[in-house]
Amino acid sequence: MNLPNFLTLSRVPILFVIVGLLYSSWHGAATLAFFLFVFGGITDWLDGYLARKRNSVSNFGKLMDALTDKILVVGMMITILAIHILPPWGLLCVLLIVCREFLVTGLRLVAASQGTVLAAEKLGKQKTVYQIIAISVLLASPAIVSDFSFWTGFNLDAFAKFIHYVGLGFFVFATVLTVYSGGKYLIKYWSILFAEQT
Repeated sequence: MNLPNFLTLSRVPILFVIVGLLYSSWHGAATLAFFLFVFGGITDWLDGYLARKRNSVSNFGKLMDALTDKILVVGMMITILAIHILPPWGLLCVLLIVCREFLVTGLRLVAASQGTVLAAEKLGKQKTVYQIIAISVLLASPAIVSDFSFWTGFNLDAFAKFIHYVGLGFFVFATVLTVYSGGKYLIKYWSILFAEQT
């Protein structure tokens, strides 16, 4: 267990802490949830950077990096949908993203069973970045309403609403990019796997 792999795996317990905070009512919980999620998003970059710098890139790290990304992001999407940060139409976006992630993960598992590790593509990394940005912005809105308004004494509801709409815009864009990148990934690797089994 090296540091990059520790950071990779840390995203799983971070998810559960964030969910607990989002269901808490005390002032500061929403802000702490926001910063914890941002930290979890940073570990997505940091673990890979440290692994390359320390020359400790491994098949385990490649596989778990992609898997814990999905656990954190999909878990957060389900949570913000459940607590109504995402509107009802967001369910369609979440379902599209979940379907894409399961299909790509399934493809990776098939490849792994044949001794091949499929690392994340550049476009796949980009969609993860936009997903993290979208969720971060959406988490900022309740933090502004429940915490910053309380701490500053100002009514920041209008600003929080604007931030919320910005987050929804990022979320829609991230959904489109996720579906597009998943389609390209499946087309690229499905033919390779099919050819190996004939």
